[in-house]
Amino acid sequence: MTNYEVIFILEAALEDEKKEAVIETVKGIIAADGEVNKVDVWGIKRLAYPIQKKNEGYYVLVDFNGTPQLPKELDRRLRISDAVIRHMIINKEEK
Repeated sequence: MTNYEVIFILEAALEDEKKEAVIETVKGIIAADGEVNKVDVWGIKRLAYPIQKKNEGYYVLVDFNGTPQLPKELDRRLRISDAVIRHMIINKEEK
């Protein structure tokens, strides 16, 4: 299994229950083909530049292990989510 990291930004205006639901959904997608090592919630931070006319976002960092196909599926699911403003998946083992 390969070690990956995903960071995603949720809309800051979402209710806490919806934020937790999105985080649990991401953990569920990862658990299907891998394992979650660590979830680090950074909370609400100011964005460097406005995204979709929003100046703040709710940041979440997830460290996980998975198969090489997992990042592609995770990227697809995060891309179609209305709550996610931006996301980035990184292979931590590549040099």
